Amino acid sequence: MARRPTIKEVSKLAGVSFKTVSRVLNNEKNVSDETRRRVEQVVSELNFRPSLAARTLAGRKSFQVALLYDNPSPYYVYHLQAGAQERCHELGYRLLIQPVVADSADLVQEVAALIDETHLDGLILSPPVTESVALLEELDRRGLPYVRIEPGFRRDEGRSTTIDDVAAARDLTAHLIGLGHRAIAFITGPENHISSVERLKGYRSALDAHGIAFDSALVVAGDYSFPSGREAARRLLDAPSRPTAIFAGNDDMAAGALAVAHERDIGVPDQLSIAGFDDSDLAAAVWPPLTTVRQPVRELAWAAADLLLSEDRKRDRLTLDYDLVLRASTGAAR
Repeated sequence: MARRPTIKEVSKLAGVSFKTVSRVLNNEKNVSDETRRRVEQVVSELNFRPSLAARTLAGRKSFQVALLYDNPSPYYVYHLQAGAQERCHELGYRLLIQPVVADSADLVQEVAALIDETHLDGLILSPPVTESVALLEELDRRGLPYVRIEPGFRRDEGRSTTIDDVAAARDLTAHLIGLGHRAIAFITGPENHISSVERLKGYRSALDAHGIAFDSALVVAGDYSFPSGREAARRLLDAPSRPTAIFAGNDDMAAGALAVAHERDIGVPDQLSIAGFDDSDLAAAVWPPLTTVRQPVRELAWAAADLLLSEDRKRDRLTLDYDLVLRASTGAAR
């Protein structure tokens, strides 16, 4: 087996001290651009990989952070992990992925154990973990840095990344109204997800702005999963007066609604328009492909990791843009 190069060899070839090499590897600021480029060139030529244990012993950092998530959508979770992992890798940190149950009575104890066992340098919290008051209080007590993705409360405190879910849902609902739809159903996500609450607000806001009375019978609860979208669509389409459009709170549930339409030979979009939210990989894979809101999940997670770890951040709270993605699943009302 080939011998691994050492930091001594990097130091010798770059003509700098061990400490300077360490500063470059740890992305510290007090290194000139020329020295940094020289060290990075030698590191690349030798394919040098610093030992995490050695880096930990050399300072007070573990160079490990964790991402906590509780979401049934595999597409959302994948892009969440990918975005955070990309930025952590760029900054020389290892990312631990930790699924949790956000409303569990053991959440704080479970996360505290993770912190103590791994000596984390920080946490990235995704919704609905962002809503746990007890967890936030524990992290504040410990003084452990964290960044929240899509926080639902205390939005003006701490570091966070988000989009305007209310505006995004309002815009998509307005698009359906513009197509002539008046009986527009909405499938919500879990109540403990702030995004679900905000998207319902946006839906209702668009109805109100266009003089359309809100009908609670057209709102059915889901849990952001494909099966829940399927069950919600069955309830809506079994009603005496069925909707002409269904707006699901995420793409997984919209795909479930689309499956029900296919089962019942209901033409989409000729007889029923269906829209989702997220613009996950699933949205473009189903037929017809889904009209949806592009939520930049990967970018939200990348930015969260950047806020947590980068010393060059200019703001602590970032609101990223969303886009309406118009595809073949929506059309003019009959």
